Formats: sequence, C-alpha cells, structure tokens
Amino acid sequence: MNAAKTVWNGVREEPTALWSLIFIMAVCLGGFLAPLLSPYGPGGLDEQRILQAPGSSHWMGTDALGRDLLTRVLYGARVSMTVGIGTALIALLIGTVYGLISGYAGGNLDHLLMRIVDVCYGLPDLLIFILLSLLFGRNIAGVLVALGLVTWVRFARITRGQVLQAKEFVYVEGARAIGASHARIILRHILPNILAPVLVTLTFSVPGAILAESTLSFIGLGINDPYSDWGTSWGTLAQDGWRAMRTYPHIILFPALAIFLTILASNFLGNGLRDILDPRGGSQEK
Repeated sequence: MNAAKTVWNGVREEPTALWSLIFIMAVCLGGFLAPLLSPYGPGGLDEQRILQAPGSSHWMGTDALGRDLLTRVLYGARVSMTVGIGTALIALLIGTVYGLISGYAGGNLDHLLMRIVDVCYGLPDLLIFILLSLLFGRNIAGVLVALGLVTWVRFARITRGQVLQAKEFVYVEGARAIGASHARIILRHILPNILAPVLVTLTFSVPGAILAESTLSFIGLGINDPYSDWGTSWGTLAQDGWRAMRTYPHIILFPALAIFLTILASNFLGNGLRDILDPRGGSQEK
C-alpha cells in the first residue's frame, strides 16, 4: 500500500507521466466502452457512405466499405491494448521466474540458462514473431502467446542481474544463516526488493508489444476481423489505409496516429516510473 501511494504521489508530481497515464486509461476505457460510445457497429456497412472524409456524422470519415472509422479505431483500441498489456504480463511472468531461478542458483545452471537467453537474443525478432503467429493462430490468444514467447528474455536478464545483487545483501545472508528455505528467501526477501526495475521494464514492454503486433498486422499476419470477435487491430486498419493513402489519407492517418500517441504516452509513463522507482538505474541507462 505504501509503495503504491509513493508511486501515485510521484506520478502526480510528474505532469508528463500523469497526462500519459490519463491518456492510456482513456484509450483503454474508450476501447472497452466502444459499443456504448459509438452508434455504429464495427462491421456496419453503408454503401452510400463509402470513403467519406471526416465530418459531423463521421468524425474520422469512413473506409472503403462505408464503415465508421472512429468506431473501428475504438474497437481496435481494445484489441491493441489487450495485446500490449497481455504480452507484457506473459513476458513478465516467464522472464521473472526464469531470471529468479538463474540468478539465485548461480554456477553452471546460471551459465547454461543465460546462454539460452543469449541465443534467443540473437534470433531475429520479426521472423520469430511471424513463425509463432502462424503456429498459434491469428487470434488474440495466439498473438499474445507468440509475442510473449519472444519478449520474455529482457525480463530474464534484468531479473537475473537484480537477483545477483540482492542475494548478497546482509538481510538475505541473515535469512540464510537462520535456516530459511530457498523459497522463503526468494519470495520474502529478494523478490520484493527487485520489483522496481521489473515494473519499469513492464511499462516499457507494453508499447513494444503494441508496435510488434501492429507490424504483424500491417504485413497481413496479425489479428483481423474473421479471426476476432472484438474487431481488428490498429495495425490492420493502417494496412487497409495504406492502399488508398494518396487519395484518402484519413483512412491511414487516424489508426497510425492512435498507434503513435499510445506508444509515445507509454514511453513517457515508463520514463516517469523509472525516475520514481529506480532513479539510479535510470541515470545509469542514460
């Protein structure tokens, strides 16, 4: 509770981080409340309103099938934000557990596990994204798993480095001296003290996942209407607009702007949290 209060007070004192948080929350709420906010359905076709420019009845215009673009952007928000946040959480879970085991065990096991991480880092991310998305399917669950299985290595490295430092602390040595179990040492003494850099990494992983999913969708391998009951993602909307960019620029402008502003806000929020939770680490990175 005290840690959460400290973070909130810190965010309130950072205008950029505060407004970024408000923007991200508004995007999430707009996506999940899309059926209530928009009078149009995500697949509502209107042959009489094809490729209309932005106006009073359609604030962002319509697409090549007469669908309201604002509605599609709102529905796309919940797809893209779910993928971004869900991927970051999957990577957090896998990478943190992996890094805890590697850093705490040390020795040959640590060496072996880190060589596996090095191999994963050496693989081209986009190629692995494509292969895994084809393997697990072009739905939200499939894309979440595919992206999560690629992005966990960053969490593993950061967690492992923090554990190597934390397990040498005096209170950890004291807990080990009085016979505390390995599980108790990890969960009660090490994990709470390494959460700050891990949570900062989580914040920065969300925009990376959104961008990765948008890239997959833009090349035609992401989430699309036939594969998702929620609608399509911002990346697929941008792909649709790319074909008519010169004649009808509004079709690609608004989805691309949504991607850009959300990634920018997430990075600003991550910078703010880094300064609040891990100022020494932030200064070292710079």
